[in-house]
Order: sequence, then structure tokens, then C-alpha cells
Amino acid sequence: MSTINGSYSDNTPSTTPAGLPAKQNVAPVKAVDTQSVLKRLQSELMSLMMSGDPGISAFPEEDNIFNWKGTIHGSNETVFEGTEYKLALSFPADYPFKPPKVKFETGCFHPNVDVFGNICLDILQDKWSSAYDVRTILLSIQSLLGEPNTSSPLNTQAAALWSNQEEYRKMVEKHYKPSTA
Repeated sequence: MSTINGSYSDNTPSTTPAGLPAKQNVAPVKAVDTQSVLKRLQSELMSLMMSGDPGISAFPEEDNIFNWKGTIHGSNETVFEGTEYKLALSFPADYPFKPPKVKFETGCFHPNVDVFGNICLDILQDKWSSAYDVRTILLSIQSLLGEPNTSSPLNTQAAALWSNQEEYRKMVEKHYKPSTA
């Protein structure tokens, strides 16, 4: 036992005069700064609208800036030419430090898209950087349509068929259901 201010101290927590435990010095939990996320998403929306990139667009869903609906058009001179795909983008509270969840809402026959619309794209997983934005994501997905990574497929049937573009196009047409909205 040691002495502190003339009294003995053991290893029990000290108490306040009222018999309550003394306040511990605990590091505060870092609260997510929603305002900065909101500003970032609003800024990205403006940049995307001003960019004028052909074949991509996205807007927040109703009053929720954390959920967006996106659209990408299949690039010219690919088997996806003439198609338009709807995407759902869901931004986490710690965006841009974590990537958004992005899924195809329109059926898409593609080596890197599964039947549920999940996308296998490195920048949406382990290669994510806070420098990326919605525009980068949409352009990357648009590019992925015509240049899939067949060595890491989510859809093995699509990956196996990719080398035969004529047959592949038939499958794209079979699975493609343009949205009516």
C-alpha cells in the first residue's frame, strides 16, 4: 500500500465524497461529422451535374442525400451499346473514408455482376480512396461494362462466354430489362 496525502491507498477505484466512482479520463469517441459528409455529397452532386460526362448521372433519392439513384449507359462499340442501367448508391455515415454500396437495379449479365446486382470492382472494396467521388464510381462501372475482369468473376457463366462476343450480346439482350420508370 502506498500513501497519498497522508492516507493509505490500495488498488480500488477512488470515490468522490458522495461515494460515487471518480470520473475516469476516457478518450472521447469520435462522433461522425455528418455536416462534412453532407457538404461533400452536395459538392459531388454539383460537380457531377456540371461535368457533362455522357452516359452517367446520379441524384439523391427524395429527401435522403445518403441514398442515390444512378444511371449508366452502355458504351458505344461494346456489347452493352444501347443499354441503360439503373444503380442504387448508398453512402455510409463515414463517407468518403468508406466506399458507398453500389448495386445494379437493372438486370445485368456481366462477369463482375452477380444475379443480385452486386458489383465486384476493386475501387468499391480494397482499393477505395477518399479521393474518389460519385463521378469516378459511375465512370469506372461504365468502363467495367466493356472491359470486365474475367479472372475474378462473380458470374462465371458470363466470364466463360465473354470471349464469344456474338453469343455474349445475345445473353445481354436476354437478361436486359429496361426500366419503365
